[in-house]
Amino acid sequence: MGVRVSGANLAAAVANEGCAGIIACVGLGDFEGRPRAEALKINSDAVRESIRTARRKSDGVICVNIMCALANFDLLVSIAVEEKVDLIIAGAGLPLDLPKLVPNEKIKLVPIVSSARALKLICRRWSKKYARWPDAVVVEGTKAGGHLGFSYAEIKDPATPSLEEIVCDVIKIANAQEHPFPVIPAGGIFDGADIARFLKLGASGVQMGTRFVCTDECDVHENYKQAYLNAKKEDLCIIKSPVGLPGRVLRNDFVDAINAGATIPNKCSYRCLKTCDPKTTPYCIASVLMKAADGKLNESFAFAGTNAYRCEKIVPVRELIAELAEGLVQALG
Repeated sequence: MGVRVSGANLAAAVANEGCAGIIACVGLGDFEGRPRAEALKINSDAVRESIRTARRKSDGVICVNIMCALANFDLLVSIAVEEKVDLIIAGAGLPLDLPKLVPNEKIKLVPIVSSARALKLICRRWSKKYARWPDAVVVEGTKAGGHLGFSYAEIKDPATPSLEEIVCDVIKIANAQEHPFPVIPAGGIFDGADIARFLKLGASGVQMGTRFVCTDECDVHENYKQAYLNAKKEDLCIIKSPVGLPGRVLRNDFVDAINAGATIPNKCSYRCLKTCDPKTTPYCIASVLMKAADGKLNESFAFAGTNAYRCEKIVPVRELIAELAEGLVQALG
């Protein structure tokens, strides 16, 4: 949901319905082709303004998702602290020192993990060094969209633990802490019945992305949303992203080209990701995702979860959440 998919409009609409609205802080500014210092300022200003816009539109819970892999991670966290967001969610790496950057304990800290082992490491570090524990944890499985915290082999291996299995292991770790905290599954959760299944396992809620792309308020271009509506199950595929992680996308001609070895030379001056080496990457993932957000899908691809093909129409956020709530009530009996 990063790079202008889940922005201020979507976050505010979700928050207005009593859920937690999330602003994805990666690539919000129009920084492509700018010098590094200028690009950093453009993105920082865009994050600040997005938070303020969401606050103007909603008095609900406003969160930010900040990738640990971002070169300006610390700076974006400081902006979120200054703007007094309700939650900071951090993944794409382990946020081992996040508490050091957030002295305001009213701001809740929520790491994203893909295993119980990762959560153990975070809890050990946070408790010993900062006397702090996560306020919640998001557990992302192999069915999520975008960059995934699993290897390509693990995603394809049927023996890889399911999200349900991972969630159960993570709940044990969370409940064993001096300060227990909620567990929030993510990845492949599509309807109220899915939500009910995880609540019955002991989860406290869920995080959803794919369903909210096909809403009126989603900040992405209509072409991006239409790609979901046009998708078939076989269109979902895994690519090797330039950032070194597998990513789940909707297959199109552009995806076929890069999978066949096509490259797009780029002269990156801003290095938005810590792990990226512009000299060796086949294409700039930031540039591609910005084009996707602008609807230029002949030059890019759309990230999507495994259930994207099940989306049938674009609806208001309020209608979608009401549908999910109704399905949840029915599934819980």
